[in-house]
Amino acid sequence: MKHIFIVVFALICFSAKAQQATEVKFPAADSSPADIVYFPLNAPKAKAGDLTKPVIKVVYSRPQKKGRDIFGVLEQYGTVWRFGANENTEIRFFKKVKIGGKKIKAGTYSLFAIPNKDTWTIIINSETDKWGAFSYNQAKDVVRVNVPVKTLAKPIEYFSLTFSPATEGANLIAGWDKTQVELPINF
Repeated sequence: MKHIFIVVFALICFSAKAQQATEVKFPAADSSPADIVYFPLNAPKAKAGDLTKPVIKVVYSRPQKKGRDIFGVLEQYGTVWRFGANENTEIRFFKKVKIGGKKIKAGTYSLFAIPNKDTWTIIINSETDKWGAFSYNQAKDVVRVNVPVKTLAKPIEYFSLTFSPATEGANLIAGWDKTQVELPINF
């Protein structure tokens, strides 16, 4: 009887110890938070019966200006940039699209840019799941498109992406600091 009491007591103690939550240390919030933008913009908010389906989805991180000069200083002109922060920006096409006159199959790609003062080269690349542009491989480029730079009167604090509808598709609009560029996407 004494042995049964000891075994039961040990099981109760073990069970109580096992039920105590182990303290987990979670990472701090990222200073460049991740974000997602869809085209059409309301695609992820579609309600039952709404037939809106996404055509494009972009997952990116949003670095902040924090009083710094961005293009030409923090992000050097003529150098490949990851089009955001942290992991390289990924763009998913849910159907075939056309960019810069080139047909691109449905699928997920990475987005890079080479900023310059008056024009940017926007790059769609087939390699995904990389950190930044450190291992960028030009041989994996699907298409490169030169787009003009628009200078903004008021700076944008966070790197931001959105879409605007266009006659033959949509424009991916990127803005940060006093710089804005648009990438036409046809579908």
